[in-house]
This record gives sequence, C-alpha cells and structure tokens, in this order.
Amino acid sequence: MTNQLIHTTSPYLLQHAHNPVDWYPWGPEALQRAKQEDKPIFLSIGYAACHWCHVMAHESFEDPNIAALMNQHFINIKVDREERPDLDAIYMSAVVAFTGQGGWPMSVFLTPDLVPFYGGTYFPPRPRYGMPSFHEVLLALAETWQNQREEVIHSGQRILEALLQQKTGNAAEGSLTPETTLQASRVLLSSYDWDHGGWGRAPKFPQPMALEFLLRRHVTGDEQALSTVRHALDAMSRGGMYDVVGGGFARYSTDADWQVPHFEKMLYDNAQLASAYLHAWQISGEPRYRQVVAETLGFVQRELLAHEGGFYSSLDADSEGVEGKFYVWTLDEIRATLGEVDELFEAAYGLTPSGSHGGWEGKIVLQRVATDDELLQRFGMPVAEIPARLAQRHAQLLSQRNTRIRPGTDDKVLTSWNGWMLAAFAEAARALENDTYLQVAQRNADFILHELYIDGQLRRSWRQGQTSAEVFLEDYASLILGLLELYQSDFNPRWFAAAQALTEQMIDQFHDPDGGFFDTTHTAETVLLRPKDLQDNATPSGNALATAGLLKMAAFSENEAWRQLAEDSLAQVAGMAGAYPTAFSRWLAAADFSQNPARQIALIGDPEEPQMAEFLREICGAYRPNTVVAAAGLPIPEGSPALLQDRPMLDGKVTAYVCEGFVCRKPVTSVSELKELLKDDS
Repeated sequence: MTNQLIHTTSPYLLQHAHNPVDWYPWGPEALQRAKQEDKPIFLSIGYAACHWCHVMAHESFEDPNIAALMNQHFINIKVDREERPDLDAIYMSAVVAFTGQGGWPMSVFLTPDLVPFYGGTYFPPRPRYGMPSFHEVLLALAETWQNQREEVIHSGQRILEALLQQKTGNAAEGSLTPETTLQASRVLLSSYDWDHGGWGRAPKFPQPMALEFLLRRHVTGDEQALSTVRHALDAMSRGGMYDVVGGGFARYSTDADWQVPHFEKMLYDNAQLASAYLHAWQISGEPRYRQVVAETLGFVQRELLAHEGGFYSSLDADSEGVEGKFYVWTLDEIRATLGEVDELFEAAYGLTPSGSHGGWEGKIVLQRVATDDELLQRFGMPVAEIPARLAQRHAQLLSQRNTRIRPGTDDKVLTSWNGWMLAAFAEAARALENDTYLQVAQRNADFILHELYIDGQLRRSWRQGQTSAEVFLEDYASLILGLLELYQSDFNPRWFAAAQALTEQMIDQFHDPDGGFFDTTHTAETVLLRPKDLQDNATPSGNALATAGLLKMAAFSENEAWRQLAEDSLAQVAGMAGAYPTAFSRWLAAADFSQNPARQIALIGDPEEPQMAEFLREICGAYRPNTVVAAAGLPIPEGSPALLQDRPMLDGKVTAYVCEGFVCRKPVTSVSELKELLKDDS
C-alpha cells in the first residue's frame, strides 16, 4: 500500500509513503479536495532526522485504526519543513500561539481556507504526560468541525489576526547603533552559564551565531568576549555532543552539561560550528580548535558529500529504530576493538569497569574527561604524542563503527545549507592552506550553479536530479555569502560575477519597499500572508543573511545603494536585538560589519607569483571579520570586483592597496609594509 507521497523526492515524505494514512504532499490536489469535500486539513510538518517525528509515525501514522480516523475526517498533508520553510514558519507561529511552545513533529489543523484552528506538536497514542491521545484529538476535532463550525471559524480567525499583527508589527523606529551591540554583548556575557558552558538550560543548543558575534566583539577589544567563547567551545568539544570518533556535532545536548546528545547530525550546525572553531583558532592559536575544524570537515567530506558535489542535509538520530545506537559503546566493545586495555585512552575518556563519565542508558557516550596536560602528568608521555595516540584509537573505533547499520541519510541538497558549508570549506581552505578543502568548495559551487540555478532562477532543493520549484530569501543570501568566501580563496571572477547576479535578483524578487526582505519571491504561492521572519533560530534569519550579503557586496563593488538597503534592513530589529541577542546574533554580526569601517584590500599581480602567496598568508592568517580581499593580474579579468579597477602594479611587483573608511593608504609592494598596515587588526 502506498499513498500520494510515493511520487515525491523528499526523504522525509518518502518515509511516510507506505503509511495507511492517505497522505498528500502540499499542493493543489490536496487543497482542492479539502474544499470539495468540506473537510478540515491535518497538516503534519517534520524532517527526516527528527526522532520524535519517527516516534509519532510509528505510534500513530502506521496504526490502521488511527489512519482510518484520519482518512475519514481529514485531508492529510505532509510537509518537509526543510523544503518549505515558509509553511513551517507560518504554522509554527500558530502552534506557538495555541500552546506557548513549538517543535517537531508539528501537528496543526486547518480549515479548507488554510486558517489554523488547533495545533500542537507530538501527540502520544494514549493519554500521558498531561497530553490527550492523538485518537482523542482526532475524534474531538472531527466532532467540533461537524457540530460547532462557527466556533472553529472564529477561533481560526483570532489566530489569523494575531499572525498578521505579528508579521506586520516587527518594524522598529530608529537604527541599530553601537550602543545596541554593546548592550547585546553585555546581555550575552551576563547570562552565560559558567558552570556548564553555553546559554540556557537543558536541552542546550550550541548557539554558534552568538559565539561569532562575541568573537567580533573581541576584535574590538573586549577580552571577556574571547574567554566566554573559549569556555563554550571547550565545553562543547569535550562533551558528548561532539563525535570524538568520527568528527562533527550532534544537534544539541539533552542535558545542561553537554554529556548526552540528541544524536541527529545536521549540515547547518556543522557548517556554523566549523566556522566558529576556525575563527577561534585564528585568534587563539589553540591546536584543539584546529583539530575540531579538521575533524568536522572530515566528517562532512566522508558522510555528507555527494559524489556530484552537493552536501546532504542530515544524518538521522536513529538506527535500527533506536536513538543513538550507531554512536554508543560498552567498555567491552571498546576494549575488543582496541585489542587491549589502553589505560591512556580510558583515562582520557573517564572509562572504568564500573561505569563511565558519559553513561547513558547503560552505554558509553565518549567524551573527554582529562586534558592532554593532565594525561602528560599521569603517564609521562611526551605531550605531542598524546593527540596522535588518541587519534589512532579513534580511527580503530571508527573502522569498527562503520561495520554497524548506519543511521538514515537525508540526501537532499538544500541551497541555503550548502551555502553555509561552502563558506566553511572555502574559508578553511585559505586559513589552513588546504587545497583539498578548496577543491571541495569549488566542486560544490559548480554543482549549485549548474544543478540549482536553472534558466536564471535559483532553486531551493535538489535530489537525484530533480529540483524543487520553490526558492527562498535564505537560499539567495546564503549562496551569495558562500560564493564571496570562495572568491576570496581562489580569486576566480566567475564566483564574484555569480554573487553579483544573485544579489541583483535577490533585491528584485524579495525586497520589501517598507524595508528589509520577504522570505518568498513576489511570484510565490502566498499562504495566509507573505512571510517575513526576522528572528534567528537554529539557522540565521534570511533577512540577516541578506543584510550581511549586501554589506559585503557593497564593500567589493562600492555600490552605495546596496549598503543603504542593508542599513534600512538593520533598522527592522533595532528595538529587539540588544535585549534578545541569542535571537538576533546574525543581525548583530551584520551590524558590527556596518558600524566598523570595512577594510578593502586589492592585490594586483600574477596569481602564480610566490610573493602573492606571501601577501595572502599575511592577510588570511588572522581573523579579520570586516575585511574583504580581491586579487587579479593585469589586465583585470571581466567579472572581477570594482575594487580592483584602476589599480596599477608598481615596479612589476605584487602591489597591495589597503582602503578603510573611504580612505586609501599608500600602495605597498612588500609583505613587511603590508603587515604594518594591518597590525591594528589582528
């Protein structure tokens, strides 16, 4: 038995294609049927790596009795939130209005006119945890629809009015000032959890955007910002959320101590965290941060990189129907794999015959307990040998782990998420001087521009040769930022030209004349309202990304109109960003770029000239978040940034032009002179 989802490409929808529920994908057929049969819609939104989505599917959607109720009384629609973030944002706002909280699976009931009138998240098969059973919910809502229709319509109308007010009430008077960013920094530092690391209680999320903002604050002279970031990075990389065996981060920690993760691995988390650790390494020189970057990007290359060049979306939390089974160990399994009792390894991870530091349901979640220095004092081994010894053991465990049944892979390629990982690989390529990373980034950009940019129109999703029809603001903005990072790593003008074309299209298709940008194009399907989400969540706000992209493009192209659009966009969050920095951290990073003079560096000379590599090493070795770099030989290739125009090469030598705050310094032809110009920025 199959339903209408069998014709879709989303791995999440295909997981439900054999349910006895008569599921439809979102589209005209299902929506018209709801009107024709005068039935309410049950809209279920989730994603492939979502553990509780799997639980509800097994408990309810695979149950023939529950399915019969759903099919009799409702038109049932499944949506992959990663493919349709617009629908997810609109109806998540409704669920939060109904219940005070949101999450996935999202379960929302709509009138045939798509107005939400009841919603929640996970519903159990039997009453528990203070929640009604899904069976009870279905019967009650079916009866209410038949006998109390007016009340249902009235309830939905109240929610719709609240949603419209929420979406039109975000604009703020004034501007996002340096005082705003200072206030945001103080709030982040004062609310930091110094006992455990990070912000908030369990479940604890990594907050990479807040860390990036604080790293920018460090560049402006705030020493406490750096100590806070380092504490958070150390807590996460030592805890169970970081996969010490295979690299990469899980979605979040289920406890406040970072010990037990929720085991799904998302592309967007690993892109953002790899960048945060890279920047922290550039500032501190801490070898552990560079190791985390290498291991995380290694994980992505090994497990999330398609042979075509795109990055897959996620790995499931479950394997063989059990959460975390792929990742956890027993002490006996570890010793059998290593072939001996390795006292150094067991001390490093707190393993003992009676238990372990990372115990969970009788299993071990490996996490560091002892530092390299502590192991040095205990075992007397040269400190340089300790990471190599542990890496050897990790490789043995990884080899053994790879024989297990793997978690499912969501193998769709999303443009926005790929843009973030493209940026991470491109920046790591130049900071670490790693040609392999550069090749990965180049192949990824080639793939996106060939497979997801069709007839001059960007698309959001690709899987097995098929693309979605939709595209969103975050797709354009993320790809622009990724291409700019790649351009600064290999200086191929093709990447900049593509970023420039995408910027023009983004403005044309998404710009709101009242300021900022809508999340959907002006020709896209409008469901209840045209969404314009300003808040950062697990991923950055599309508006914040667009603002950051415009500021960088303006620095490269010297297009003041683009800079003004960015300034107007920043004003949207002026009243909120300072007080709620974890919800607006990507905005705050863009504001930092806006408030501090952008440094523009133009390098003129033969790209193959050894001196060019020396210049770039000097520029890229430090963390310079408000610096953009363009380079080319003469004549300047077509499609290059305007920043390179009218810059002669002096005395046949590589020549560096450094401009800051509309003032250009005297051009220099030696690395020592360039170092002098840059010394106040590292």
